[in-house]
Amino acid sequence: MSFPRYPAYKDSGVEWLGEVPEHWKRLRLRFAAMLNPSKQEARLIGEKEIVSFLPMEAIGEDGSLSLEQEKEVGECLYGYTYFMEGDVCIAKITPCFENGKGAILRGLKGGVGFGTTELIVARPRPEKLTAEFLDYVFRSNTFRSLGESAMYGAGGQKRVPDSFVRDFASFLPPISEQSAIATFLNRETAKIDTLIAEQQHLIELLQEKRQAVISHAVTKGLNPDAPMKDSGVEWLGEVPEHWEVGQLRRFTKTVKTGRTPDESDFIEHDDFIPWFTPSSFNDATLTLEATKHVSIESVNEGRANIFSKDAVLVVGIGATLGKVGIPGDECSGNQQINAIESSGKLIPRFLGLFLSAAQEQMRISSNASTLGIMNQQKTKELVINCPPLVEQEQIIFHTEKALRGMLEMSEQCHRVVELLQERRSALISAAVTGQIDVRGLVPEVSAA
Repeated sequence: MSFPRYPAYKDSGVEWLGEVPEHWKRLRLRFAAMLNPSKQEARLIGEKEIVSFLPMEAIGEDGSLSLEQEKEVGECLYGYTYFMEGDVCIAKITPCFENGKGAILRGLKGGVGFGTTELIVARPRPEKLTAEFLDYVFRSNTFRSLGESAMYGAGGQKRVPDSFVRDFASFLPPISEQSAIATFLNRETAKIDTLIAEQQHLIELLQEKRQAVISHAVTKGLNPDAPMKDSGVEWLGEVPEHWEVGQLRRFTKTVKTGRTPDESDFIEHDDFIPWFTPSSFNDATLTLEATKHVSIESVNEGRANIFSKDAVLVVGIGATLGKVGIPGDECSGNQQINAIESSGKLIPRFLGLFLSAAQEQMRISSNASTLGIMNQQKTKELVINCPPLVEQEQIIFHTEKALRGMLEMSEQCHRVVELLQERRSALISAAVTGQIDVRGLVPEVSAA
């Protein structure tokens, strides 16, 4: 859908902005909003008063807030960022800034809150700027890309300086027009968000179906008329009568773990092999993507462990515990990876499919209240099915054929989500920079 443009434009004098509506006025944000308001206001409240508290994880990338945490004012006066009802915040540290973390601060207990020091807070001057319009400016592609280029620091500690926000040169429409733009964007982005949510729900359903297809194939087999027996394991239930059931140690040569070599071992040359970490795993396809390679020399000298080309790799710790990957070639990995080498009774691809269906069981077996760990011993004790090799091959063929169709559908959904997100971002940027005229598109405002 195309939208109308303003009847008259002028040169903004700003290279990245180009032309803007003729009646919009240039203003640095420092003159339209107060940045990082003083905590002196909070000192007047009383140190025992309970107020909202926002760690970074309580601030969504979609402008949402989780207001479950609260603290006494006295706990927050030192070392935290202060804000009030109606202020607008953005995250200043990477990658939170690039991901769009930020929100209009509403629903605060007592109208007051504190939060992570990695926030920049702006309080709009009501005669010049609305919170809704400012929030959309902060979400625009232009603001984000310019903010990224202004970041200072190194690696994961890069931050947008307060001065970038304070000196950001924007062209602002009249207050009534800012409200119209916010109303228009609220309506149009809500439509896009609904479409995105539908696609994401479909992706979740496909993932659930994928898991169901794998789980049924590797625990029940392909013959619905096969005689069954009790596996003796609650989560496995009944399995085909002629299948072997036992601990993983019965069907494997070794279960080993990786290690992290010296940084100098990652300097690439001809004799290198892939080195994997938990972030290398793509659970949807059991494929692996190495971000680093280690030298054969580091393996030969014992600084890195080598896994065989037939190994099945499993993440043994943390939030990604139980994720499975099949390298298909000699490789290495860090100490969070368990490498399982079959004794010949299990085809690696079948074992990989089985383990991907057993992720929940691995999490339960890790029996840690905070950080789950599946070490080599616990991995060996995992109970698995072992069909005859011919059946394993049939299960692999049948299952992967079914999974390919689901994977294609899932990839299509992901592409649609990306396009919708790009559309949303482009629409916000166009509206807040005056590239579209929304005044005739909202009931309460008519074009001048």
